[in-house]
Amino acid sequence: MEQGTEFGLVDLEDVESPGDEWEEIDVSETDADRIARKRDRKFEQFEERIKDADQFKVEQSVFDDATLAALYKLVQDGYVDAFGGPLSTGKEANVYLAQADDREVAVKIYRINASNFTQMRDYLEGDPRFEGLGGKKKDVVLAWTKKELANLRRAQAAGVRVPEPIATERNVLVMEYIGTADDRAKRLGEVQIENPQTAYEVMREYMRRLYSAGLIHGDLSEYNVVFDESEGQLVVIDLGQAVTVHHPNSREFLERDCRNVASFFSRQGLEVAEDDLFEFVTNPEPDPSRG
Repeated sequence: MEQGTEFGLVDLEDVESPGDEWEEIDVSETDADRIARKRDRKFEQFEERIKDADQFKVEQSVFDDATLAALYKLVQDGYVDAFGGPLSTGKEANVYLAQADDREVAVKIYRINASNFTQMRDYLEGDPRFEGLGGKKKDVVLAWTKKELANLRRAQAAGVRVPEPIATERNVLVMEYIGTADDRAKRLGEVQIENPQTAYEVMREYMRRLYSAGLIHGDLSEYNVVFDESEGQLVVIDLGQAVTVHHPNSREFLERDCRNVASFFSRQGLEVAEDDLFEFVTNPEPDPSRG
């Protein structure tokens, strides 16, 4: 990072009020399920092209018929034009670069057979948006994907810089690609911070804005924040597990976020106490109408 970078905050005057997010998440059959069941000639041709593509051969287990149908539907709807290579791979999801109109986007594909299925349920249970969710693994992963889309929208509306959410279909999420033509944006823990005080002030303000909008990240650390070189801004990522302030474990999650952030910036030479950060984030109290 260049000396003097200011990590500019999103101007609150340029965003809308977060609004209410109490709507039920629908995990019923999607268009992708119907496409996979029908399997017409065009879909089978698309499936064959994807399975033959070099960038997808390593992770064939990610691409079951319904997931391929979800990608096919997103292409049909104009959200994706062409697929590139992988940006990241993990136990939970793989993220791929893709082209959409005149810009690049990130396509995040959640694994239906995610290894941390139980952990996903821990974050979903108690969230008022997901009451009545069944115990099927597929339903949990589909709800998780829609949850990340909803969380990104709420964070963006609260003035927090996050990847712009674009679309979702089944277990696939399309969002803004943060990075350069050569590589993805570096995580905060991967770069040398020349101005840690300003970076910390931006981080704690983002945490407070999320909390005021009724959200807690739940897994915030230097590994879930990236630096957007083109804008000179910090960008919060991976909001799939973010919970509302009404979640029974919300305080525990927020305390952990504060501990992680305070620990990181303490290692950068700042005097940061997690208790002080917690007090800053939770003042003022969140607006109950925002979920």
